[in-house]
Amino acid sequence: MTNTIWSAESVTFGGAGLDRADDLRRDPGALDRLPARTLPLWRGKPLVDADGDALVTLPGHAFPDTGFPVLIGRLDGHALFARDVSALNMDGDNEGLGAFLDPSRQTHADLPAGSSFAELRAVMTRLSPLDAEIAASAKGVLEWHRTHGHCAHCGAATMSGMAGWMRACPSCGRQHFPRTDPVVIMLVTRGNQTLVGRSPAWPEGFYSCLAGFMEPGETMEGAVRREVWEETGVRCGTVDYVASQPWAFPHSLMLGAHARATSDDIRLDPDELADAQWIDRERMMGILSGRDDTFSPARPGAIARFLLDAWVAGRLD
Repeated sequence: MTNTIWSAESVTFGGAGLDRADDLRRDPGALDRLPARTLPLWRGKPLVDADGDALVTLPGHAFPDTGFPVLIGRLDGHALFARDVSALNMDGDNEGLGAFLDPSRQTHADLPAGSSFAELRAVMTRLSPLDAEIAASAKGVLEWHRTHGHCAHCGAATMSGMAGWMRACPSCGRQHFPRTDPVVIMLVTRGNQTLVGRSPAWPEGFYSCLAGFMEPGETMEGAVRREVWEETGVRCGTVDYVASQPWAFPHSLMLGAHARATSDDIRLDPDELADAQWIDRERMMGILSGRDDTFSPARPGAIARFLLDAWVAGRLD
């Protein structure tokens, strides 16, 4: 069984002890008395420094005429807010904008010199654990606001409340809170082999661990067994929880698991996977280290890569 404390501290976005300041969400007066800083995000891309290894926050409630502030936490005696500034026109090279791994950077005349908006996937492994947690939290909650502007009960437009952690409906009185979609992602092993697959939407040659959304009334273990069976026809027995990862693309919580397969014949669901194959540990070690370019594995920073790294190192045995 893996050491889950080690796991939680090792997974990107795994948490760095950010003070989320729930007390301030419920006390506007106390919140107003704290000096403020703002992390702007443009189309979900946080503001980072020239090297892309640190977030850049701005003093006060920056860009007050764009979006609205969402309290992310209390940091160094300040109230740290996130603000969606997607309505602003940006300068920069937009080639690749919106791609799976967006390489483009955007900037604005009112931003500090050298800073720019960068795709979180591209910089997540270079950020400190605290910056990564802040960025993932900000991106996730702002995306929730973007897609939940109307009441799910009556359809009326809702208003932000509790420093951005609630939306209230003035028509029917319902209150709506940010939600996270639970997703199981599993390292499936049978003896000295692990099962990897490629989604039809992924680039050719890219393989990763299997994953899927949990369904209502389902346990994590049940979801792991169901998803593996549906996608590959492989049956699983024992399932162990390993670690979790907030994944703000757009608003999921990845529940990492280790599943032991009880069969190995692969029967693909072509709607879910373009291919799946068993890879032995020695070959996977070569793939992860770059000595074997048979296919591209999950990226560093993703929990799938964490699971694969842990397996080849013997931490999950």
